Order: sequence, then structure tokens, then C-alpha cells
Amino acid sequence: MYKLVVLDMDGTLLNSQKEITERVRTAINAAKAIGVKVVLASGRPIDGMLPTLETLGLTTLDDYVLTYNASLTLNVASKEVIRSEFLTGQDARDIYHLAVELGVNMHAYSTKLGLITPKISQYTEHEASINQIDINICDFTTLDPAEEMLKIMMIDNAELLTAAINRLPDSFQEKYSMAQSAPFFYEFMSKKSGKANGVAALATYLGLSHEEVICVGDAGNDLEMIAYAGLGVAMENATEDVKAVADYITLSNDQDGVAHVFEKFVLA
Repeated sequence: MYKLVVLDMDGTLLNSQKEITERVRTAINAAKAIGVKVVLASGRPIDGMLPTLETLGLTTLDDYVLTYNASLTLNVASKEVIRSEFLTGQDARDIYHLAVELGVNMHAYSTKLGLITPKISQYTEHEASINQIDINICDFTTLDPAEEMLKIMMIDNAELLTAAINRLPDSFQEKYSMAQSAPFFYEFMSKKSGKANGVAALATYLGLSHEEVICVGDAGNDLEMIAYAGLGVAMENATEDVKAVADYITLSNDQDGVAHVFEKFVLA
């Protein structure tokens, strides 16, 4: 029996209008009613996840959330930190210098300063808008090398960003956990971060094995947690690499694919 269902948000739980449909809400509530724990795992900060958590009633002391691609795992009600994995201001400096060399924009999340960027771009404005947070202009070369950074992102149009990704040094594979969460977002996190590590740590914390876990997602930052899960599910709208590691491909996020997963594997 599956006891934990972990859901990505954008492109998975939320449809193209960034909404949760009634069918999806009903399926999640039915699963909760029989004791199945539902957890959201997103690249978003907690502020950008709270409205969805509140809509689904996932705000009690029994609820947990994986934010910043599981760089930070929290108890939703108490805000107790269950797990944290940080980068540093020095990492932000190093990645910034490389971003300048590669000709792409960037922004990052600091535990003290929030969403920071050396220059406003449409991609940082998009990030701030969907999460309803402020943008803080920051000269990355002046960051304290010990500053705690939750994640660092190269951001730009798909063509420029793909070219930059192809030129990343091999050493970055050993130093960072990296994932493309959207055509215009490429994320750098602690090597111990990433949704798979976060879900595994939460499952252990809850006393569950990976066989009791379902993970559902659509993008590169979901790939490893889908591979980890007892049942890894890709959305029909997922990228091909994510579909390749999935045990099951559900309907798209505009066809209530998440509800279909609950109905078929949890509530049947």
C-alpha cells in the first residue's frame, strides 16, 4: 500500500492556468481521509507554495513540504526545519562569473536576502510574480562567501540557456546538484539537495520505505525522485527523459493527470 504521495506543482499538480481542478482536489482529500500523506515538492520558495498548501488543507502539524527543490524541508504549521542543504555566497560568486562569461542572466535565493539578482530580467520578474515575492538587486561580487544560499539559477531564453548548459565545466557535475526545471531555468543546488534526496530523507523521517512512496512530476528536477519512488509517475506533458525513467505515464496536467494517479493507485 502506498502511504506517501509526493507531487511536483508546476506542470503537475497545477494545470496550465496554475489552478487545481475540483477532480484533483477531491482525489487528494479522499487519499488524506484514508491516511495517505500528501506532500508537495517544488523548486518554489515556501511563500510561493503556501496558497496551494492552504487550498489543499496541507497546513497542519502533520504536513510537510519540500521547498527550493528540497534544499529546505519544513513542517508546514510549525515551520520546523526537518532538513536543510545550503550552497554559499562563494558558490553564487563563482556561478555569477561563469554566467557573465556565458552571456546568460541569473538570480538566486539567499536565506537572509530572499530573491536576489544582479540585474532585473523578465525571467526574474516571472519568478517573483508566480511566488508573490520581492526582487532584491544585489552585486553578487560583494556577497559574503559564507552567505547561506538555497539555490542559484542561470536564467534566459531557451536557446541561450541550452548553449550555456552545454558549456558548463565538467567539475560542476561533482560539485553541484543541477536540474533544468523549465526551458528558461537551470538550477544549481547542494550536492545533497534535490528532490530525490529530500523525499528519501522525509520517508526515513516518517518511517516509510521507498516502496511505499509515489512521486509524480514533469520536469528535469523531478527525474531523480521519480526514479527513486516505489511508483514513479511522469505526466503526459513531461519531458522525454522524465518519461523514460517513470514506471507509469499518467494524463497531462490539463487532463487531471494527478487525480488519475490517486484514483488508479491509491483509491481503487
